[in-house]
Amino acid sequence: MTLSIRNQLPGTVTEVHTGEAMATVKLRLDGGQDLTAAITKESAEDLALAPGTPVRALVKSTEVSLATGRLQGLSIRNQLPGAVTGLTTGAAMASVKIAVDGGELTAAITKDAATDLGLFVGSDVVALIKATEVALATA
Repeated sequence: MTLSIRNQLPGTVTEVHTGEAMATVKLRLDGGQDLTAAITKESAEDLALAPGTPVRALVKSTEVSLATGRLQGLSIRNQLPGAVTGLTTGAAMASVKIAVDGGELTAAITKDAATDLGLFVGSDVVALIKATEVALATA
């Protein structure tokens, strides 16, 4: 299957916590980072997710925010440190490629945000991803 979602990070399920309607799924990405996905309980059951299940975490580039360092006191569960490897700016938007342990992410942010953050190829950043914006796929 080919998808338009650029951010596809391989990993393994480490925990699944189900509630009445939703489930939180904790993953260990192949690069060693931990990631949390919040998906429907039905999806977790359909995918037969359990510790040890290999998965791919899928995140649209428009759902990746960037910071210049780790943040405290934030509800966003996923903070992946990395370095900018590519930066393309247009009239309104910027596409930022980030090398993270075990892979690469792309963030689509405003040109103004890229300027305000002082981004350049080689700069350190932290990719911020809400758990509700992480989709999961099995092989």
